[in-house]
Amino acid sequence: MPSVELNGINVIDEDERKGSPRDLFWPWFASNIGVLGLSYGAFLLDFGISFWQATIAGLIGIVLSFLLVGFIAVAGKRGSAPTMVLSRAAFGVRNKLPPLLSWILCVGWETVIAALAVEATATVFGRLGWGSGDLVKIIALIVVVALIVGGGVMGFDFLMRIQGIITVVTAILTIGFILLTVHKIDWATVSSIKGGSVEAVIGGLILLMTGFGIGWVNTGADYSRYLPRKTPSGAVVGWTTLGASAGPIILLVFGLLLAGSSKSLGAAVGANPLGALVALLPTWFLVPYVVVVVLGLVGAADMDIYSSGLALLTAGLRVPRYLASSIDGTIMVAGTIYIVFFSSANFLGPFEGFLITVGVPIAAWCGVMLADIALRRLPYRDQDLYKSSGIYGGVHPLATGLIVFGTFVGLGMVVNTSASWLSWQGYLLGPLGLGGKTGLWASGNLGVVVALAVSFLGWWIFGRAVVRRQESAQDNLAAVNRNDLLGPTNA
Repeated sequence: MPSVELNGINVIDEDERKGSPRDLFWPWFASNIGVLGLSYGAFLLDFGISFWQATIAGLIGIVLSFLLVGFIAVAGKRGSAPTMVLSRAAFGVRNKLPPLLSWILCVGWETVIAALAVEATATVFGRLGWGSGDLVKIIALIVVVALIVGGGVMGFDFLMRIQGIITVVTAILTIGFILLTVHKIDWATVSSIKGGSVEAVIGGLILLMTGFGIGWVNTGADYSRYLPRKTPSGAVVGWTTLGASAGPIILLVFGLLLAGSSKSLGAAVGANPLGALVALLPTWFLVPYVVVVVLGLVGAADMDIYSSGLALLTAGLRVPRYLASSIDGTIMVAGTIYIVFFSSANFLGPFEGFLITVGVPIAAWCGVMLADIALRRLPYRDQDLYKSSGIYGGVHPLATGLIVFGTFVGLGMVVNTSASWLSWQGYLLGPLGLGGKTGLWASGNLGVVVALAVSFLGWWIFGRAVVRRQESAQDNLAAVNRNDLLGPTNA
């Protein structure tokens, strides 16, 4: 019988480290098998590119972005602590910026996911004649929230078990969805879609990176921290990337075929990504469709709410982990209620705006974290991850400055015309000779990868001395400890 996890942001004790790298396949597959992956096909074609261009951009974007998650997962097995705690080695123990960014991203995703699940359920119930309107949405909201918050509160062991079940059930039902809708594909129409510019292809690729892997980089170590430290790093990267990428690749290609076969479907997906797919299904499959939608989204949201709780604790909230997840769940409910019952905005524009805007500072954080992992030769010094007087210090100005600078540059190179509240972005596209906010590069979303590259190179070049200084101090402390254990020696 699973029990509530009592570990919070502490280092996992040696006797609790267990499992093998292949265990990472299940949580990452379950969190990314949701049929929302089908909707990304319509999102990509909205860039004005062909099926083959979108396919190539999607494959590269998905695999490359989840490789980043795999690399950060290596820190988890090295340090046996959550991602945001391990990032203190670069950013400082008292630095609140990284965990707060992570918390915002996780809570944002939780809210979007919960709202999608509620809307899709209400659409299916209406089609079945079981009711419609606010009452159905309220019932769906209660069920969805209970599943998401329950998983986050229970914790790691429960999530690992339930994600395995979700993987099997959603995989079977997703195959059923594909078999029932494959006849809707019109290859002649799909293949006739004209190609777009290089800038548009790159924009689609970066959108996929942001919507998939970059949306998870801040959680990569949260699920590998229970592995034994002797676990091969390559296996951690491989199983994380494989588990996270397998489902989205299949769903994206099929989604491209469906959306490319029908312009009306592509437009409907922009308004209600999952509900729009209901029209393709026979009535008898609608209940299984609701199951696959809800379980697929819950699989992702469970991991988000678990990681958002850990981020909140790392930011300084002094409560048990399960209570932190409950607090995040309350905020998620408020956001979901607003989206479902009060917001009339088209889904795609605000969604892209959210992904890109939050994705830029997270990409900047990710660049520093990746460089820091690559530079370190020694294990993390456990006790110093929790005290500002240790070798990692309080707040490191260089790492913090790289996030700020990377974010400034990145937001100056992205544009979202569908979300008016983001019209201030893109302020560097003109000065840098990239055509301004109406030029070809306006849809390129370059700012995400630029923010990542700037912060990575900055820490790789200038942070090297910081890491070496920390590890030199770590060696000296280890030598002192050894001498203390040996005691005085005879001359």
